[in-house]
Amino acid sequence: MEGNNSLAADLSGTDLSNLFPLIDRENVHGLNLVTPEQAKAVIKPWSEREDTTVYADSGVDDQMIIHVPFAQNVRVKSIILKLGRGESTPRHLRVYANYPNIVDFSDAENITPHLNISLLEGETAVVEYPLKVAAFSSVHSLSLYFRESVGGELSRVYYLGFKGDVRTLRKEGTNKLEVAAADAADAPLVDRLAQKTGGQQTTAR
Repeated sequence: MEGNNSLAADLSGTDLSNLFPLIDRENVHGLNLVTPEQAKAVIKPWSEREDTTVYADSGVDDQMIIHVPFAQNVRVKSIILKLGRGESTPRHLRVYANYPNIVDFSDAENITPHLNISLLEGETAVVEYPLKVAAFSSVHSLSLYFRESVGGELSRVYYLGFKGDVRTLRKEGTNKLEVAAADAADAPLVDRLAQKTGGQQTTAR
């Protein structure tokens, strides 16, 4: 148990952590996806952020919602995205914090989002979008509503990640902290500095 407490302290002590280890990936789900499992597939380790073989495509139109729960409360400081290219690039993203009851697009339209983001067009690399920290200071889930693609028919997402830190340690989430990070950049920054790796950072460029 001491190791868990130490890891929790390390996570809460840095504001540059990749939140991948704290995502409740089994309960990630999406609306209007060609294949429902694609929602989980785009939640990848940092080492796979540039991968384009696995992605999520919208279904009947260019709108999609991806709901991401966390194993415990976190402060989310930025969203990191790699989006489809050309006509499959969504141009707008609405972000809702702590609304696990969004079950359809009418809900998303009727609820005021915590943040509206105009997404970069023509960018093929991973891009980091900073968030208003006050609005995302204690988050147990995020719902991301992608819409209005360049071509107007299909939206595509290759990678979805988050940066932030732990806010409150919940006992039921302790086991999640025991899962080893898939690569050094998914581990807390404190651990990485202690190991003097220094070669890979979670900052998207």
